[in-house]
Amino acid sequence: MHQSTEEMAAPPRTVVVMGVSGVGKTTTATGLAARLDAGFVEADQLHPPENVAAMAAGRPLDDAMRAPWLEAVAARAADLAGERPGGVVVACSALKRRYRDVFRRGLGDVLFLFLDAPEGEIRRRLRKRRGHFMPPSLLASQFAALERPDGEDDVVRLAVDRPMETILDEAVSVVRRRRAGDRTDGLGPAGTEPIPGGADR
Repeated sequence: MHQSTEEMAAPPRTVVVMGVSGVGKTTTATGLAARLDAGFVEADQLHPPENVAAMAAGRPLDDAMRAPWLEAVAARAADLAGERPGGVVVACSALKRRYRDVFRRGLGDVLFLFLDAPEGEIRRRLRKRRGHFMPPSLLASQFAALERPDGEDDVVRLAVDRPMETILDEAVSVVRRRRAGDRTDGLGPAGTEPIPGGADR
């Protein structure tokens, strides 16, 4: 597939699609990776067995349990970042600033796309989700852990109450602008209002 100069430019080589469980990270990240001709990392697949067992039993992870997992996700992203013209797209909750800092330290200039939706909307869709180890009962703990990335200029919030194709169009546009050096779309003081709705996972 032909890549324009704008698509191949860097930074950032890594895009992390973040947010609570069920907000649409996997669907958005896989679609974005396809659009950019990028590699893809699903962070959930890199959890050690003990983390998966804890969550499946309804026990939220603490920082000590998340730390080696986040390092493994960042290492996997670093391995893939140079293999494809579009870099790598990661689907990872990255709920706290210190978690996002793991990617910043390990990967340099990273772009985070924050998918945001009200808890009630996400809970409704989680009840319909099948085949995932994260039960709906843990959603409250995810929102409790979430440190909204307002003021972090490498984070862009996407409105997710729209069709997936529209969300992906905006995501691609954001990535291209950032790779061209335009950093005017971050979550500064003017971008702090929550966005209603959300994409399915």
